Amino acid sequence: MDAQTRKQIAALRLRADMPVLICDVDEVVLHFVRGFEEWLAQFGLWLDPASYEFEGNVRRREDGEAISDEKLNALLGRFFAERIGDLAPIELAAASLAELSRAAQVVLLTNLPHEYHARRCENLARCGVRHPLITNSGPKGPAVRALARMSARGSVFIDDYPDFLDSARAHAPDAALVHFLHDPRFAPHARRIAGDHERVTDWRQATEAIMRALEEAPS
Repeated sequence: MDAQTRKQIAALRLRADMPVLICDVDEVVLHFVRGFEEWLAQFGLWLDPASYEFEGNVRRREDGEAISDEKLNALLGRFFAERIGDLAPIELAAASLAELSRAAQVVLLTNLPHEYHARRCENLARCGVRHPLITNSGPKGPAVRALARMSARGSVFIDDYPDFLDSARAHAPDAALVHFLHDPRFAPHARRIAGDHERVTDWRQATEAIMRALEEAPS
């Protein structure tokens, strides 16, 4: 966990007597993939849902060839600069988080360069999502552990990316995990994580899974 992430977490004022729900943003609250695909089209590129990764799957329409990882990284950097503040919300995310905030303190945890923190907050606010946001880089486990330790009433972590859920399990083994996979094109390719967790495909299922976890949390 880098210094900026640590500083953001330290600035939070969470209650020790209320559970904490730690929620990813891209592909859980906001449509990152859809936004990226729409933006790629202007360059004659498309995203092949052949696996759960971008690498090797961004292809030229003219010949179907995959672009290099170097070009992909350059495009992602440009996408962040041009469109990271304009992503659409995933269905029911805002309403579900508002409902869940009556039972748990919601903190958003997103892997995004810190320089885009304000723009992401603005994007989320326009979508009706106004919970504290932590920007992070690398594995999410250390940040999940730090946030979970701020409550004596248990924690839940929801994310789409298996590696981040594994990292959370390693660093915060008492946190309940929810694997959110809403896009049916990519969900079959997502590696199943080990251990107890819930696997859901929409926010109705996610809300039910999170509420079950909160009911089983320490009282």
